[in-house]
Amino acid sequence: MKSTFASLAIAAALNASVSGFALAQDSVEVLHWWTSGGEAAAVSVLKDDLQKQGVGWQDMPVAGGGGEAANTALKARVTSGNPPTAAQLLGMAVNEWSEEGLLGDLTSIADQEGWGKVVPDVIKNFAVHDGKWQAVPVNIHRPNWLWINAKVFKDNGLEPPKTWDEFNAVADKLKEKGIVPLAHGGQPWQDATVFDDVVLGIGGPEFYKRAILELDDAALDSDTMVKVFDQMRKIRGYVDPNFSGRDWNLATAMVLKGEAAMQLMGDWTKGEIVKANLTPGVDILCVTAPGTEGSFLFNTDFFAMFPVGDSKLAAQHKFAASVMSPSFQEAFNLVKGSIPARTDVSGDKFDACAKKSMGDLKSAVSSGTLMGSLAHGHAEPAGIQRAMFDVVTQHFNSDMPSKDAVAALVTAINAAR
Repeated sequence: MKSTFASLAIAAALNASVSGFALAQDSVEVLHWWTSGGEAAAVSVLKDDLQKQGVGWQDMPVAGGGGEAANTALKARVTSGNPPTAAQLLGMAVNEWSEEGLLGDLTSIADQEGWGKVVPDVIKNFAVHDGKWQAVPVNIHRPNWLWINAKVFKDNGLEPPKTWDEFNAVADKLKEKGIVPLAHGGQPWQDATVFDDVVLGIGGPEFYKRAILELDDAALDSDTMVKVFDQMRKIRGYVDPNFSGRDWNLATAMVLKGEAAMQLMGDWTKGEIVKANLTPGVDILCVTAPGTEGSFLFNTDFFAMFPVGDSKLAAQHKFAASVMSPSFQEAFNLVKGSIPARTDVSGDKFDACAKKSMGDLKSAVSSGTLMGSLAHGHAEPAGIQRAMFDVVTQHFNSDMPSKDAVAALVTAINAAR
């Protein structure tokens, strides 16, 4: 049975398509949360591409790196009978909107252009529901990166850490010299980004699958998970006192300026690196998060399409086709820091970090270690994700013992199931 929200939203959306709330045929309205400097530059690539096709762009940016504010705004728009042409969503959110019966159908244009042949199955699973394409993948991001200020490491005779023990040793040396080891923003999704890395780095891919993707009770309530929270406590000691509430791009700026040595964050940081006239892989080193080499956590930004009425369908299809075109996927991801969602786009123009990401993606697909990120909406539905966020953040900001955190995590997940 559909939720009350869904019932109201369907009625409102149908009313909108009939009564003319939707956009003019030659324009699209796009709701998104790409508002930082590097992200805004990436959005401009799509705007320019559409304008060349005679399709206008009505921008609806909603600030907030994790997308929570944007999702709240989207719900308000849909329930009021005024859905946007498209909205930026992460994978599990696409699933939830689709299950409520609220998304449009792009199958005709997808079949015409052969999208199914060039998008990895694990990504396609979020875009296609009941055989219908309802969203288009813009990119593939990799959250399990460790970004390092090359000069800080060179000046202090340090090598990039490959394990969490090596990370702790490097961080201790930096701290002794008065250098902030890790730039971090104290927001739940950022805490969870680090948590993802630690779960994968300490437990390995099979443990990550069992604990995060399958919510296996034995994995969640295990000595390995206690070790994960032990490491999270160590990491808490490596961030500066002013981390609370800091946006991710401000934490990135600390690394770019040499105010901190490292950051655990996805490859969207490259947009900030390039904007600062620095070179990814040279000035700012990119290595996989400690212990995660051989595995690839991913999150993909999708544009989900909403019913806009037959008269507006042409503009919506132009938008979708533009997003999926090889030329746009290349141009956009060169600016955004991610890699294309299409596997047939050449990596020749991409930087060293992206080329490594492309190579690691192929290996992970072959080995079965391409896995959705909990922190970035590709592992669990929103209710369970938020419950896990709450425990991770509570532990990170308190003296909660690791065993108590594990017990709280199990309780929170069971309550949210």
